[in-house]
Amino acid sequence: MIRVLIVDDEPMVCRHLTTILGAAGDIVVVGTAADGAEAAEAVVRERPDLVLMDLRMPGVDGLAATARIRARADPPIVLVLTTFDADGYVIEALRAGAAGYLVKSTPPGELLDLIRVAAQGHTVLSPVAKEGLVAASATARDERKGALDRLAGLTDREREVLAGIGDGLSNARIASRLHLSEATVKGYISRMFEKLGCANRTQAGLLAKAAGLTAAE
Repeated sequence: MIRVLIVDDEPMVCRHLTTILGAAGDIVVVGTAADGAEAAEAVVRERPDLVLMDLRMPGVDGLAATARIRARADPPIVLVLTTFDADGYVIEALRAGAAGYLVKSTPPGELLDLIRVAAQGHTVLSPVAKEGLVAASATARDERKGALDRLAGLTDREREVLAGIGDGLSNARIASRLHLSEATVKGYISRMFEKLGCANRTQAGLLAKAAGLTAAE
């Protein structure tokens, strides 16, 4: 069972999501929270596998809550839940450690599928918002120099692996592209994340996009 905590300041949204998730045989809602402070407490109490996090809430907002929750020793996966017109805010949430984001208009069946994918450790983006998010992260000129500066300590091979992550490739496909073993790719990723201070593939992928990295097939 995938244990989910729902965080939203709108009671009707919480009830709606609880109904949708509760109908799935492999997902259980372990609790709800109305703001980021309650969410952080509920994570300690309920030990969810995944948190559906609204961003715009009074008090401690979703951005601060995401960073607080992901800073724990064994944090749950956090998926932000927002509207399509909040791309800039969503990017900040991903940098805080969220594994992806969903828009509130996502159809129920698709929502359940995306939660399942995220629970397996993958990055998820609602299809309707993916193009806008990638474009925003790739073309943000004020971030490009900072991204390149962060990459200065990487080896050429690490940059190639990072480019693969930016292209959304799995470890197996990166290994095939670079003619390496999958175990070797995992080693590069582990060292690269430490150098870059990235918590997950989402953050690394955004960094690769911001730096303008590309890799040829």
